Amino acid sequence: MCLKRIVILIGDVYVGKTCLVSRYVKNQLPRKVEPTIGVEFATKNVIMKDGATVKAQIWDTAGQEKYRAITVAHYRKALGALIVYDITRRQTFENVKFWLDSLLAQSESSISLMLVGNKLDLVEEDPKKR
Repeated sequence: MCLKRIVILIGDVYVGKTCLVSRYVKNQLPRKVEPTIGVEFATKNVIMKDGATVKAQIWDTAGQEKYRAITVAHYRKALGALIVYDITRRQTFENVKFWLDSLLAQSESSISLMLVGNKLDLVEEDPKKR
């Protein structure tokens, strides 16, 4: 039996949500980085320790304001959410509260949350970027 679980990634534009999904699902980064339009979907079957298979459906949402009406509609179905910010851009961290408030207003109260600071590789190259 295969259970389906939905995880949504939210955050400002260009924080690296699409790159995180691509690395997890395909183990590679996208060739070209462009803003997501609306919501993009990816899936990966995950085998649990007990042998059960979970089909992880990952929803990569647009960070642009003009797509918010579309992306917010998807919050209700998610069992988990990653709120992603760019550690080299302070404003993206300051906007986490907006994303969290928006998510909590639309999602189930039992949703699991994770805060992800992305782009550590850029800081390792130049620590002043953090």
